[in-house]
Amino acid sequence: MSTRKVAVLGLLMAGLLTLAGCSGQPLSTREKGTFGGAALGAGAGAIIGAATGSPAAGAAIGGALGGITGFAVGNEMQNQDVANQQTQQQLQQQQQQLEQQRRQIQQLQQMQETGSTQGTAPTQATE
Repeated sequence: MSTRKVAVLGLLMAGLLTLAGCSGQPLSTREKGTFGGAALGAGAGAIIGAATGSPAAGAAIGGALGGITGFAVGNEMQNQDVANQQTQQQLQQQQQQLEQQRRQIQQLQQMQETGSTQGTAPTQATE
């Protein structure tokens, strides 16, 4: 294939990336991995394909394989991010519960101290 066709293919891929970036929302980790893998795979495929005489086919094959690999890596990274966020939320909830329990303990201690300073003796169990 000619250099012109490789350039057109590259422009098409750049256009797709631009359109995906204009969707209004930032790209997810999975999408970033997919696009990054596809771009790297297409570049490597074009270079290898140029050595064998068909850079467009190499770019297409490399882009597809790179996209699949990038998706797998990006998906795993996104799943890890979600798991980390869930862990952080659980930690925050536990810290709030601990703080609430500390305040309750302090209130009980103050009530006990107030009760003992007013002349009321704590009840003792008889044997």
